[in-house]
Amino acid sequence: MKKKLLSLMLVGAMAASMVACGGSDTAAETSSDAATEDGAAAADVQSADENTLTVYAWDENFNIPALKAAEKDYQEVNPDFKLEVITQSQSSDVEQAITLAAEAGDYSTLPDIVLFQDHYIQQYVTNYPDAWQDADDADCDWAGLGAEKLSYSTIDGKHYGFPVDAGTAIFAYRTDLLEQAGYTIDDVKGITWDQFDEIGKKVYDATGKYLLCMDGDGNDLFYMMLQEEGVSQFKDGKPYITENETLVKVFDVLVKLAQDNVLYLANDWSDYTDQAIQGDMVAGVFNGNWIIPTMKQVADNSGKWEIVPAPTLTGKPGYASNGGSSLYITGNCTKTDLAKDFLAYTFGGRSAEDGQSITYDEALLNGGVIGTCAAAAESDVYQQGVDFFNGQAIYADIVDYTQNVPTVEQSDYHYACRTQLATALQNVLQNGYDSKQALEEAESNLKFEMGL
Repeated sequence: MKKKLLSLMLVGAMAASMVACGGSDTAAETSSDAATEDGAAAADVQSADENTLTVYAWDENFNIPALKAAEKDYQEVNPDFKLEVITQSQSSDVEQAITLAAEAGDYSTLPDIVLFQDHYIQQYVTNYPDAWQDADDADCDWAGLGAEKLSYSTIDGKHYGFPVDAGTAIFAYRTDLLEQAGYTIDDVKGITWDQFDEIGKKVYDATGKYLLCMDGDGNDLFYMMLQEEGVSQFKDGKPYITENETLVKVFDVLVKLAQDNVLYLANDWSDYTDQAIQGDMVAGVFNGNWIIPTMKQVADNSGKWEIVPAPTLTGKPGYASNGGSSLYITGNCTKTDLAKDFLAYTFGGRSAEDGQSITYDEALLNGGVIGTCAAAAESDVYQQGVDFFNGQAIYADIVDYTQNVPTVEQSDYHYACRTQLATALQNVLQNGYDSKQALEEAESNLKFEMGL
């Protein structure tokens, strides 16, 4: 591929894809001659062909191109190999398939492999251990895949998942709007949240734009801001809120940012993506890198964005993650060695020097999927500057960020905690609560939900 074509291909691919934590609502069709009906799996999900594997996945514009790239890659060493992708309409379809198979006590309805959301996998392995096979002995460069990413899929000391997309967060700034307030991109590097607040107030005064936005209902800022500090919302499996000094500080920061017109809390997801970001209300975006296609919908802003590590409480460069999925071998797979070899060869951290860059490069080019493999950033595709981000090689930067994301304790109740903290923040801003009262109520509600 010629380098002069890479930017155009990347822009087209990223603009076509949009995947948040909850998966896609893309209409389902099947690729590689497999068939589904109304998003459900075909009755015969196993292939008798010893060189064929079946997989459930969702999103024809994001995950499916990555899987097709992997199929093409592995055919370099196994020309007879076929990957039958049985496309689901959204991630919850895969979760439901696992649940129904477990409740029926019949895992034969499952394919060989499933794509699964990282934040949910530990719960499903715990609840349905027979639905999965570990991949601990797969020939992977686990160390090159990002410790934080693997923390989701490493259960009881064993590897289960092969990472597909990095949920690594970006903090993007509109450099033209910063300049209107008297700042450059260098002024927002290595800053504290207090400094960010001061800059944000001046940006709002000069431009009428917020320097940060988030879905007020599904508020992921708590998780990301805590992860930057190496702190979790949970401790030893229990909610860690009122006694968590870092969380209390983060909470107070968000209250102040909202009160100072630096943070815009959208009413819902549509308000966040369609109005705040695409409606040009903001000068800054902080979320998983899957938010990039949403930003790119505003073509007039091309060349005006750049990304840097996020602010932190201390001013050190901040790295976080939000969302992402991995591939898992089901308990129904009878060709386990083939599945492990295929997944290790394609998503197992091999470098471009090994001649195995097809998966990572084409997943990015064709689906906008940014992998977690550190070695992938060495390829020409990842090193290519992106016009929308002022020529910055953001893909290589994001892979580098991935290697620096702190590993924190995960919980099956991640999303329940997110809901409670989002409500607590709204209670302070709208309902007259003080921070202590709001956080105590959030922790109490979460403990009740967890049965504690």
